[in-house]
Amino acid sequence: MAVDQQSHRPGSFKQPNKPHKTGRHRSKGAIDNALKGKVSLKAVSHKQKQQQRREQRRNQANQIRKNKRDEILAKKRLLGGTSTAPFLVCILPLHGHIDAQSALAVLSAADDEAIVDKSLAGVTYITVPRFKQRFAFIIPPTGHGNELAVLDYLKVCDTTLLLTSAITGEDEVFDRWGQKIFNMISAQGIPSPIVALMDMESINPKKKQQLKANVQKFISKLLPEEKIMQLDTNAEGLNMLRRIGGQKKNILHNAANRPHLHAEKVEYVPDADGENGTLKLTGFLRGIPLDVNGLVHIPGLGDFQMSQIDAPTDPHKYDKSKEAEMTTTEVRVIAKSEPSKQTSLQTENIPDEMDAEQTWPTEDEIANANEETKKTRLVKRVPKGMSDYQACWIPDVEEVDDNDAEDDDDENSDEDFMSCASEVNSDEEMEQARSDTEEQFEMVSVSDGPVNDEKYDLAMDLHEEIETLRKIKEARTDQLWPDEIDTPQDIPAKERFQKYRGLESFRTSPWDPKENLPSDYARIYQFKNFDRTKRRVIQEAAEVDGVMPGWYITVHVANVPQEKWAAYQSAQQSPNIVMYGILPHEHQMSVVNVILKRIPDSEVPIKSKEKLIIQCGYRRFVVNPIFSQHTNGAKHKYERFFRPHTTVVATFYAPIQFPPAPVLCFKENPDTSLALVARGCLLSCNPDRIILKRIVLSGHPFKINRKSATVRYMFFNKPDVEYFKPVQLRTKCGRLGHIKESLGTHGHMKCVFDGQLKSYDTVFLYLYKRVFPKWNYEECVVRCDDANKMQD
Repeated sequence: MAVDQQSHRPGSFKQPNKPHKTGRHRSKGAIDNALKGKVSLKAVSHKQKQQQRREQRRNQANQIRKNKRDEILAKKRLLGGTSTAPFLVCILPLHGHIDAQSALAVLSAADDEAIVDKSLAGVTYITVPRFKQRFAFIIPPTGHGNELAVLDYLKVCDTTLLLTSAITGEDEVFDRWGQKIFNMISAQGIPSPIVALMDMESINPKKKQQLKANVQKFISKLLPEEKIMQLDTNAEGLNMLRRIGGQKKNILHNAANRPHLHAEKVEYVPDADGENGTLKLTGFLRGIPLDVNGLVHIPGLGDFQMSQIDAPTDPHKYDKSKEAEMTTTEVRVIAKSEPSKQTSLQTENIPDEMDAEQTWPTEDEIANANEETKKTRLVKRVPKGMSDYQACWIPDVEEVDDNDAEDDDDENSDEDFMSCASEVNSDEEMEQARSDTEEQFEMVSVSDGPVNDEKYDLAMDLHEEIETLRKIKEARTDQLWPDEIDTPQDIPAKERFQKYRGLESFRTSPWDPKENLPSDYARIYQFKNFDRTKRRVIQEAAEVDGVMPGWYITVHVANVPQEKWAAYQSAQQSPNIVMYGILPHEHQMSVVNVILKRIPDSEVPIKSKEKLIIQCGYRRFVVNPIFSQHTNGAKHKYERFFRPHTTVVATFYAPIQFPPAPVLCFKENPDTSLALVARGCLLSCNPDRIILKRIVLSGHPFKINRKSATVRYMFFNKPDVEYFKPVQLRTKCGRLGHIKESLGTHGHMKCVFDGQLKSYDTVFLYLYKRVFPKWNYEECVVRCDDANKMQD
């Protein structure tokens, strides 16, 4: 009889095998058990990446390296050769004791075989056969008032030769103007700087090395990678030319992405109509190819179209075979504009005013409006210190509550105005005395001797002192109590702040960027994707079939007004003109956002919507920007003041410009000079940037319970408490809460919080409103009246 054998059952002492550690993914066995023979019908959607062998990877790296090298060599061959555009060098002295012409004379006499030629506009060409290179030197006008001209010269130069003198000593390498202009050009971008030390021959030989080391130490703080050179003898001048020709050039993308030209010959030909004319600019084209159907920008004149481009014979070209300069005057037309393809000069979009819902008022609405007009009392708001004769020119305005004003945070704005019937007070007497003082204003020269107090007071602008003090006090108050304002007691808070709304979270709460846009937004242009458009436009502009960089050309700028050109000539201090080619869409208006950072020397706070002079890339204009915080996210907080040592984003209406582009911010001094107050870069041209102005209403706990409190002084009537019930409350100590109910009729309210309040705590209610810049763009161009004033 067979016995049934039972299976072995392992006991508790059996040694278990360690499982295979597959990590976060399933093992192959687990996948096979899950599939159980099933086959997926989904096709592979991505291309299989082919594994490259070592030889293939090495060959690919060599090809990439060779392409980059060929591209760099091609760009290098377009500059400095005997048959291409010469190296354009700007000689810039940074001290008043330095003569730039003496440095140019040393460079001209550096090589005996060098050929020196000078154009009518003051450009000096030096051709050095031993280097097979040629150079062009320009000297901008220096001194106070010529800072903008220096900036325009450096925008189109390849190298900047900074001059300093050994006579001034190691303690004063740059003078006051030199330090000022160096700050400006460093903010704009210095093209391939070279620092030269002159007048070393007049120094004691025992002190030369120490003096040079001290100057090098000073320069290293400003330009760490630059080694100072001497420029006194012919041998040192030859070394300087060799350094300029072999130096690695800095790439300034704002100039490298656009065609630009420094005109050494300027000719204006009037048209038959007698109003306009053609401006002919001759010089070497640099940057990228120039399209004759595009637009050009001339600083001080504006944007214009081109009629044609000629290619005259280069008068500075050295012919090695004939050992002489070319003297032929052959001029050939290489491009003519086509009216059907020319870019229009229209800068603004023309909105259709009829493209909207049209309604007609009823008779009852017209009657009610007439009654309201009769009830309205006309008053006249006159600034303090204005005479009766001047007050007659101010129109009457209605005495209504200005809820639409953008500056509703200025609670004391009415203090700057008075009624015509008001009596003269002490402030008016002070203003009258100030005006009398300004009539007798005379500049007093600074001397080392004692200064008379009366003469010193005459040289001081009392109005500017009072205005600066007021601005400093307002900025300090806004910094101590940011965005806090007092609830008005004469009008309901729900009417005073009817344009504001509460947000549960400033970062995550939604806000439609297309909601309640001003009418100015119908005049601007906007891109669906600004970054993608920028990349496409810059790539297409570099590949356009036009005049190639390095050619010696004559650009015919069409339809230049004669009156405007005469004013420009009388106001211009240098015969040289700079021209820039405009990329597509860069003449159209939009909302421009730039990042600005205050420079250390500027200490006075700048109020939002204050008049500033902005240089953005190749343009210079006057705007009144609004400031906001430079943060991530969809919404950005409005800043009332641009304080020292801070960084903000300035928003204003201006023509479109594609980044990168340096930005310089100037402010006009009382003596009409310009002071650099901030520097930065172009951020974007995005009208959808949401800038929210915040106001804070504060209340104080009156009775404190465990999780509730009675708050007063935030509102002064019951309807306001009921209106602001949905808005969340916050305290200075970090508690969150909301309004539960109103107590009485004088604004007391019962509030519930997430914890017990402290007796010294303060309750806040945050309200927000979107703000927009004002359309006050003004191009910095020379006007006829400005030129007449300069002539007078």
